[in-house]
Amino acid sequence: MTLAPKKTALIARITELRSVLIAFSGGVDSTLLLKISHDVLKDRVVAVTATSALQPAQEKEAAMELAGAMGVQHVTIQARALEDTEFVRNDSDRCYRCKRFLFQDLLVMADEMGLAHVAHGANVDDLTDYRPGFRAAEELGIVAPLLEAGLGKKEIRRLSRQLELSTWDKPAMACLASRIPYGTRLIGKRLEMVDAAEKVLHKEGFRSCRVRYHDTIARIEVSELDIPRFQEDVLRRNIVEKIKKIGFSFVTVDLSGYVQGSMNQGIEE
Repeated sequence: MTLAPKKTALIARITELRSVLIAFSGGVDSTLLLKISHDVLKDRVVAVTATSALQPAQEKEAAMELAGAMGVQHVTIQARALEDTEFVRNDSDRCYRCKRFLFQDLLVMADEMGLAHVAHGANVDDLTDYRPGFRAAEELGIVAPLLEAGLGKKEIRRLSRQLELSTWDKPAMACLASRIPYGTRLIGKRLEMVDAAEKVLHKEGFRSCRVRYHDTIARIEVSELDIPRFQEDVLRRNIVEKIKKIGFSFVTVDLSGYVQGSMNQGIEE
């Protein structure tokens, strides 16, 4: 199916929903979902962004700006996952527990606001990775219009560009817990360290990047095209110095480059 019929299918599905509360992160997927939902349903759409130490502060600000520019009612809530000892333990089902808490809260909000459904920005490509959060969404009846319309990430970016959304080429997002190996407790200091280290890379112009936490080691993942930049002595030394000041003893660059969901390697559903 080409892009136009999929867009038509998406609009038709959103029309069927009548009213919707959207889990809005400000990323590529949820921004497109929010834009089209608002175009179709007008004031029967509310965007909700969950914030906590799991999300970089700038992402909350970006979500607020995007929703404001669209004229969509936008609410921020405090995510509850870090209050859960099982989530903090960081087993392989952490995403399931986090999403279940979030979706339960959103369902209550939707009911209080008189909205018929809760939706999230899952797409076809998400099915190829380990996504226990999908199970929480399915169990609670959370709808995924982009997925139902058969849209993958590349198509979502193309459609976002057609609609002149600033997020069309935004790098993939993921909560900071995805930088911490399963079994390593999700405590505030560790989340702050990876967030601060990634900010160092962003300031040096690295867009698609991750800093994976391995106790005293910061393992940097960047685009394969960006790996040669670390041959520049001044740049490399500057990055190493700043990341060590954050609290890491060693700084490494993964020669495999940035791999989305690399911490999920070896995990089986």
